[in-house]
Amino acid sequence: MNANNKRTTGSHYEQQVAAFLEKQGFEILEMNFRCKSGEIDIIARDGSYLVFVEVKYRRSRTAGNALEAIDARKAAQVRRIAQVYLYQKRYPETTPCRFDAAGVNGTTITYIKNAF
Repeated sequence: MNANNKRTTGSHYEQQVAAFLEKQGFEILEMNFRCKSGEIDIIARDGSYLVFVEVKYRRSRTAGNALEAIDARKAAQVRRIAQVYLYQKRYPETTPCRFDAAGVNGTTITYIKNAF
């Protein structure tokens, strides 16, 4: 699969997760926030929390569980990008933040609050 197809596929499942979150009462603020450190898939508000969501997709379990793809290195990268976002958008340092993860395995969404 080439990079363009991967991005299209990823975008499709990120949209599904965003719709899932909206049904849970989240307000989606931004999709695919990019900076030179990388990208955060979804940034949302859940009550008083600013939530940074990493989305991973696996077509089937033979490739492993989607959530297993979020390792310590990826979590650290998402935290760094979140700091850039908070700075660029001028959020106060006291803004409560949370890092969540969404794994899409086939058609099933598994969502973990405070994942890392």
